[in-house]
Amino acid sequence: MTWNKRLVLRPFVVLTALLLSLLPLSGCGVYSFTGTSIDYSQIKTFSIAVFQNNASNGPSFLSQRFTEDMKDYFLRNTTLKLVPRDGDLQFEGQIVAYDFAPAAIQSTNGQDQAGINRLTIQVRVKFTNTKDSKQDFEQTFQSNADFPAATNVSSILNDPVANRRITDRIITDVFNKSVANW
Repeated sequence: MTWNKRLVLRPFVVLTALLLSLLPLSGCGVYSFTGTSIDYSQIKTFSIAVFQNNASNGPSFLSQRFTEDMKDYFLRNTTLKLVPRDGDLQFEGQIVAYDFAPAAIQSTNGQDQAGINRLTIQVRVKFTNTKDSKQDFEQTFQSNADFPAATNVSSILNDPVANRRITDRIITDVFNKSVANW
């Protein structure tokens, strides 16, 4: 019976190649599939105060909806526990602007008209990291969405889905700035 040295060495080569390919993943640091850089050994909780609607023309549901959506986003994308107040990470703020204005003017029969209307929401956020004050910030986040000019303005203003598209982007930006260090 003769032995083929190639067949004996093949599993060794495959195993070595596999181990070497995993080597770069063994570096120092905290890794997360959601992109967070939270040190879960120190930070265990977060709290989000109700974001008051200080915009003069925003819908009544916006304050509560924004606050609850932000809590849900953090619960889905971290393993932190939500506490009513005094969390290791603390968020507070207010909705400061809710503006609906023409975004693209076009001339029709010699008259200027809106071709597109834009809804813009601005939220002022104060973030406090009780474990590392260098991470703290206070910043205004803004996002918008465009709607056809023929769409009834009041239907957009009272449409939770239209508002949610905008606030979801703001919440993502807050998340990235606070716990993903982007």
